[in-house]
Amino acid sequence: MRFNTKIAVLLRDDLAVWQRLNVTAFLVSGIAGTRPETIGQPYADADGTPYLPMFRQPVMVYAGDAALLTAARERALRRGLTPAVFTADLFATGNDADNRAAVAAVQADKLDLVGLAVHGPRADVDKIFKGATLHP
Repeated sequence: MRFNTKIAVLLRDDLAVWQRLNVTAFLVSGIAGTRPETIGQPYADADGTPYLPMFRQPVMVYAGDAALLTAARERALRRGLTPAVFTADLFATGNDADNRAAVAAVQADKLDLVGLAVHGPRADVDKIFKGATLHP
């Protein structure tokens, strides 16, 4: 099935494996929390045990360098899409309030981005992530 929209994550290519997983989880939570149309129906197994719903479409994960992350953020904003961002400073915080404060303390063009996620029209997301490679 081909969707008209795309959920995509871009990770800086020099992150440790645990950081890549952590950043991805945080970033997609921003999409799930603000884009209810991306979430499917709850699951249940044959015994009737309920499970939480998940995204109703695949999440594409890409890798790129710091310059590509900066460019992708700018492209997303130019196209009217609000990205989720994760900066290097967030690895040193321990809660949501400190995370927001860490991002708020840095000017947009100085953010040390390690991850970015967007949801939007497929063509726009493809242009935003131009130059990125699929995560290995």
